[in-house]
Amino acid sequence: MDSIRNRVNEFLSQREIAVVGASRNPAKYGNIVLKKLHSAGYLVYPVNPGASLVEGLKAYPDLTSLPESVKAAVVVVPPEISEKIAGQAIAAGFRYIWFQPGAESEAAISSLKSAGISVIHGTCLLVRVSP
Repeated sequence: MDSIRNRVNEFLSQREIAVVGASRNPAKYGNIVLKKLHSAGYLVYPVNPGASLVEGLKAYPDLTSLPESVKAAVVVVPPEISEKIAGQAIAAGFRYIWFQPGAESEAAISSLKSAGISVIHGTCLLVRVSP
């Protein structure tokens, strides 16, 4: 079984990362995560069905509408939405999903793992990424 450290390192080795729940509100974690990844040099893709732009970046309505090259996502939404996101991630061929604290859903984690997707939860991305 792989360790959390290995999964974190694999996730952070991706250069393109979607941020599900990217918010236009600078006080929300979805916005903070997006800006932190962007300032650290990642190519970030905001996912927000209610926005066309987030922090000046084109926003996408869901994971299935992203460019095919994006295979990693940070999830910053309520657990019941995370379950829908899990289905989108499987359909879109994602390989890595990181649930921020509070976004976890046991059903989502289980379905992602069953599909062979590397899942991180229980630890915050903000403490792992350096700009």
